[in-house]
Amino acid sequence: MAVLDIALNLLLGLALGTLGGLFGIGGGLIAIPVLGVLFGLDQQLAQGTALVMVVPNVLLAVWRYHQRNRIDLRQAAALAVTSFCFAIVGAYYALSLDAGQMRWAFIVFLLVLALYSALRALLRSAAGSGELKYGWPWLSLLGAWAGALGGLFGVGGAVLATPVLTSIFGASQVVAQGLSLALAIPSTSVTLVTYALHDQVNWLLGLPLAVGGLLSISLGVRLAHSLPESLLRVLFSGFLVVSAVLLALET
Repeated sequence: MAVLDIALNLLLGLALGTLGGLFGIGGGLIAIPVLGVLFGLDQQLAQGTALVMVVPNVLLAVWRYHQRNRIDLRQAAALAVTSFCFAIVGAYYALSLDAGQMRWAFIVFLLVLALYSALRALLRSAAGSGELKYGWPWLSLLGAWAGALGGLFGVGGAVLATPVLTSIFGASQVVAQGLSLALAIPSTSVTLVTYALHDQVNWLLGLPLAVGGLLSISLGVRLAHSLPESLLRVLFSGFLVVSAVLLALET
């Protein structure tokens, strides 16, 4: 890979890392369609390559969120354990599916979440808090569902967990994003290993993205804590729509 290509990938990683920190997703959600559109990677290879950036980004982002808004480790563990188990199932199933069908399923998934998040923002639902309405049995169920979808689509499940934690569990947006990132640590790690074992990772492309993401994700976390919650929800919805559009352009 040429030096110019590495530099451009590093800059791309900087942008993706900022967005990942802002929305609590590690950057994978936008990285997957970008890798497909800009580099022509099929769905599985794009997901596996994006995870090279996502795994270290998620680790750093969790620490930054924990510093600013302490994450309850028991709640995080309840989400993470079942997420890890079901991510293995989702990842293996994803590798057996048609790439085109997976892409369209992912597009629909993103648009449904975007619509849901936008409606909550427009209806001006009450701001959440640091205390969750429901305890670990329900968190474990959410972790299982999010982990399975994270393994299937290579996004760690955080994108699903965040709106559920804000709407059903009553968490604030930043608390939900911190917990969602904690949920994503084991599921993204096992999904990356699964994709790598099946040669669905471009390491030369993924590593510069990872470096760029690590340099910028803290900026995204600072932005997330400085914005009003309603605005952050609207931006999150728009982000999902942009990701879906980019992915549709690839089909």
